[in-house]
Amino acid sequence: MTVFRWLILSCWIGFAFVWAAWAVGAKRSLNRGQAWRPWAVRLVLIVLISAILHQRVWRVDMGRVNRMFTSRSWEAGSIGLVLVTAGLGLAIWARVHIGRNWGLPMSRKADPELVTSGPYGVIRHPIYAGVMLAQLGSAVGVTIFWLLPLVIFGAYFVRCARREEALLRTQFPQTYAEYERRTWMLVPFVV
Repeated sequence: MTVFRWLILSCWIGFAFVWAAWAVGAKRSLNRGQAWRPWAVRLVLIVLISAILHQRVWRVDMGRVNRMFTSRSWEAGSIGLVLVTAGLGLAIWARVHIGRNWGLPMSRKADPELVTSGPYGVIRHPIYAGVMLAQLGSAVGVTIFWLLPLVIFGAYFVRCARREEALLRTQFPQTYAEYERRTWMLVPFVV
């Protein structure tokens, strides 16, 4: 359904604007010289995904393939929209709770604080989890081709989460170990 495609796209656009606006108030990053790296990685991933999807080999009968894997039912569109709004809502809720401590993946902050309230009381990386849930919702509600960014960014997010956890273990040796024992990395009761 076209209406769900536009609603889901609107959610992503709104999320991008909110995220960019909130980035302004974050604490100063201590690894300023490397601040370009996460943005460069994201840009490369986006260009890579676009290049793969625009290859001539894929376009031979892409119209037919796209029609086969594009959601046409109200049920799939509705489920997709619910997953997208739940995922982006989780990411925004987590961003509100982390406040000024938010930063680019794997960045060190001046005067770091360990945030364990809100969604961080259950999931250690709710922003990553929320974005991946929204990508899954886009795959269900719009087209299965959203699974490609889900797989690529999912692997990137897991890598970032592991590196961030190693950093947090050094910054908060006692409290982070206890926090890890009582929370899930990305998905409650699973991972």
